[in-house]
Amino acid sequence: MNSTYETPTGEDPEELPATEKDLAEDAPWKKIQQNTFTRWCNEHLKCVHKRIGDLQRDLSDGLRLIALLEVLSQKKMGRKYHPRPNFRQMKLENVSVALEFLEREHIKLVSIDSKAIVDGNLKLILGLIWTLILHYSISMPMWEEEEEEEARRQTPKQRLLGWIQNKVPQLPITNFHRDWQDGKALGALVDNCAPGLCPDWESWDPNQPVQNAREAMQQADDWLGVPQVIAPEEIVDPNVDEHSVMTYLSQFPKAKLKPGAPLRARQPQPARARAYGPGIEPQGNVVLKPAQFTVETLDAGVGEVLVYVEDPEGHTEEAKVVPNNDKKRTYSVTYVPKVGGLHKVTVLFAGQNIDKSPFGVNVGMALGDANKVTARGPGLEPVGNVANKPTYFDIYTAGAGPGDVGVVIVDPQGRRDTVEVMLEDKGDNIYRCTYRPVLEGPHTICVTYAGAQIPKSPFTVNVAEACTPSACRATGRGLQPKGVRVQEVADFKVLTKGAGTGDLRVLLKGPKGTEEPVTVRDVGDGVYECEYRPMVPGKYQVAITWGGYAIPRSPFEVQVAPAAGSQKVRAWGPGLEGGVVGSSADFVVEAIGTEVGTLEPMWERGVFLPLIPTKIGAVGKREADGSGEAAEGGCVLLNRAGSR
Repeated sequence: MNSTYETPTGEDPEELPATEKDLAEDAPWKKIQQNTFTRWCNEHLKCVHKRIGDLQRDLSDGLRLIALLEVLSQKKMGRKYHPRPNFRQMKLENVSVALEFLEREHIKLVSIDSKAIVDGNLKLILGLIWTLILHYSISMPMWEEEEEEEARRQTPKQRLLGWIQNKVPQLPITNFHRDWQDGKALGALVDNCAPGLCPDWESWDPNQPVQNAREAMQQADDWLGVPQVIAPEEIVDPNVDEHSVMTYLSQFPKAKLKPGAPLRARQPQPARARAYGPGIEPQGNVVLKPAQFTVETLDAGVGEVLVYVEDPEGHTEEAKVVPNNDKKRTYSVTYVPKVGGLHKVTVLFAGQNIDKSPFGVNVGMALGDANKVTARGPGLEPVGNVANKPTYFDIYTAGAGPGDVGVVIVDPQGRRDTVEVMLEDKGDNIYRCTYRPVLEGPHTICVTYAGAQIPKSPFTVNVAEACTPSACRATGRGLQPKGVRVQEVADFKVLTKGAGTGDLRVLLKGPKGTEEPVTVRDVGDGVYECEYRPMVPGKYQVAITWGGYAIPRSPFEVQVAPAAGSQKVRAWGPGLEGGVVGSSADFVVEAIGTEVGTLEPMWERGVFLPLIPTKIGAVGKREADGSGEAAEGGCVLLNRAGSR
């Protein structure tokens, strides 16, 4: 039968030697593999006092193969075999017993039969031994710090590589050939399995690979029970294959340190230790709340970790340090600051400061209770605030404990940067917030204390349109420079429609500078009716403001005349009875007396009534004829319907 050896399950065919030179019978990797596999077999056969000198020939009678399988499996063959196989048929039967045993053990062999072993087919014999190594040294045994479920999901190669990567976190080991050629990875593996066996592996010269490998492998052989199934010169040989390296390394997961090992303390390097975590951050820690951080010492060697915390008052306290016993050799540190202010955290490794130690930590006071804070004032009222006018509210924090007050105002467009906020500490746990909204519309005011919203926050404040005093108008007899007499009612109107939101104020000062009473009535639609009654003649001043600012032409000056003497005034004519739109409606007004009051133009239902006085006659009679032409001693009041 033409036998062939195929890649066992779990191997990557792409990583097997593939060039014609590598496939040659005398390829260097084949010789290294034969030597390695022979030594591996002999390590297991020692306990039954057997030995293989030539792997190609010494398995041919089946006896050493049977002995090897019984040692590896810790089981008997279960079938009789020839203890003295002098004939070829006996040898074939012995090898068949061994191969049938492997079949019962569910170890899959591909195209390997008894004839190939008896005839010394080296390629297939190497394949058989590699299958045994995969099964009994890598796949089957459980290792420390390994989960059974995870081990079953991985190929043998992945499993071994993963174990080594966890054991040697200092180096990026990703394969079983290149990463081992300078010997330093071997030193790292040995020292991580038994800290102190190769403490100075990091300082080894990578240009001395054989020397490095020899020291690491000798220490592993002497004190970890890891036999040198591969020679130092072979494991660093660029031609070495992964099977040989894996065979040697597969012995480390089961290695145990022997008593009396010459462990040497690694020179500690505190500068290579590092600390990280919130407990050493400059900000964020508060009084009476545990502050925690981690110290990692993997690259610093072996040493004790001590942490001291000095508060602003000069008191020093040792922090609690707990080793985590993980692969990065980390320690968890906890301390509880009792006062606020700048704390000095000193982290020592082997008696010296680690990198960046001591650390400055600002400890804040304990956070207050936002639920005990209240806020009130006109600036929080739903209505009543106007654009471009400052407003305010007060925040009361008594009994809430320590904390920072925060105010954020969001305008109707969702922006947070259009309204400037000014916070003022008024004392007695009262803070005043003053702001000046720019846009009209709903604003959202968020008030926080110690980082949390206070009750009823956020507040919604509807800001009305901006106050525009220049859009106001005031008119009426009570604002005319002349025409008002004492004890007469002087009235006028203030029109504020289109002037935004504001408060109307009317201030009347008499001839002596004293304030006189004024009646103001809001009649709706932005119209206010005002009136006053002057009691003494002289100059009066009427000041009108809207939203705190003067309207156009304010203040108004009014010269109040003395009371009028006895007089008689009458009026008649068709213009007092009716009229036609667009046509003149005339009537006559006659005033007789020594002091006739001034006849003023009037408004009636939106129609302006102009007055046309006549010349004054010698007898003091004033009148006008019906045509509107002036007549001696009178005046004509024309009412042109539909005109103004």
